[in-house]
Amino acid sequence: MKPVVTRFPPSPTGFLHIGGARTALFNWLYARKTRGKFVLRIEDTDVDRSTRESVDAILDALAWLGIDWDEGPYFQTERKEIHNRYIDKLVASGHAYYCSCTPEEIDAMREQARAKGLKPMYNGKCRERGLSKAPGTVVRLKTPDSGVTVVNDIVKGDTAFQNAEMDDFIIRRSDGSPMYNLAVVVDDLTMGINTIIRGDDHLINTPKQILIYQALGADLPVFGHVPMVLGPDKARLSKRHGAMSVSEYRDMGYLPDAVINYLVRLGWSHGDQEFFTRRDLIEKFDLEHLGRSAGMFDLSKMTALNAKHIQAKTPAELGPLFLPHLQHLGIDAPDDVFTHQVIETLQPRSKTLKDMARAARFYYVDEPEMDEKAAAKFLTPEMADMLNQAADAIEALSDYTQPALETVFKKIMDDCNLGFGKIAQPLRVAITGTTVSPGIFEMLLALGKEKTVQRIRRAAGRM
Repeated sequence: MKPVVTRFPPSPTGFLHIGGARTALFNWLYARKTRGKFVLRIEDTDVDRSTRESVDAILDALAWLGIDWDEGPYFQTERKEIHNRYIDKLVASGHAYYCSCTPEEIDAMREQARAKGLKPMYNGKCRERGLSKAPGTVVRLKTPDSGVTVVNDIVKGDTAFQNAEMDDFIIRRSDGSPMYNLAVVVDDLTMGINTIIRGDDHLINTPKQILIYQALGADLPVFGHVPMVLGPDKARLSKRHGAMSVSEYRDMGYLPDAVINYLVRLGWSHGDQEFFTRRDLIEKFDLEHLGRSAGMFDLSKMTALNAKHIQAKTPAELGPLFLPHLQHLGIDAPDDVFTHQVIETLQPRSKTLKDMARAARFYYVDEPEMDEKAAAKFLTPEMADMLNQAADAIEALSDYTQPALETVFKKIMDDCNLGFGKIAQPLRVAITGTTVSPGIFEMLLALGKEKTVQRIRRAAGRM
């Protein structure tokens, strides 16, 4: 068997959206699973809408997701000569022909067909005229006028299309530019693509592409058309369902591994397993378990999965992903031991890296912003002696460890006749400025003795 060669061919007319990312992911995973090849091709033939900015955004999003490619990126507009070479071959072999019919003539043909209750289409007027290339002529493929073209689809099963309902469609415009379906087939053929997994919105193009393959005498690739990603209301995914582009989810604090995990599960299953590492997916992904039903995108489910991925990572792994979110808050921090300690204290309760960065802010500022309601409730004059005693005891510690801190807390509880919560919450507000923080001991150890004592004394001094 030939090695598997898959591809992802985005149009650079915007950012990489969720549906496109899932298509890239399915093709990439299958190539990696089979030790095949994954090709990236930029289909930029829509010159008016294609931009370099979009190309860069797509490449950046793929890189963030960790989807690498073995060949490319190829640009379709740079392959025009190759496309036209194949078109000329089709004309020479009698599988395509020049057509000089004007747009007005085509419109009239369609109106005549409608009047007879038929499908509006080109009537084949120039099919047997043997015209040569001339200004204003297009090239059309000769399609069978009877029978069916069957799409053998590994996801949807066999789908038959009546050839009589397909007219002799254009494969080269009058300006010499190739049409989409021709360019796609030639690119896939010349790049050795033998497995095509794409959204089922492309299924309507597949019979035309099959006819081009057959006219060229080429073997067909494996086709798999996966259902579209829908919103919770079962409508096509759009802005109203949340962010659309991959880069937006990165900025919202989602991990690439979590996004990949969630997207794969929107159209593929492996028993009841929900959580997958990247290695798991490469090992277990297959085409047999691609689903026939549309995936329902649910942001709350992806957020819950993101929290699990945050907890599964080491602080060192999260560091490079976490720091940009701190920088967005105006905090420039190094990826060092302190930051890793900060991350470790926040991992159990962070759903996104953006949440984690907000919660980490108090660690990095000289003086945390004080929640006045929390201060009024917990930093009362009655707590001043307790806070000063805590500061003195902590400052005196030669061994700044959790057991030593626990001993300090126990003595204060005994001396002040207070429960743990009665001393922990004022200390938490004194140190963080809020009533919500990581576990008190983990937080004190990460912050360090000097900053801990300084903040407690400052809070006691304001009473």
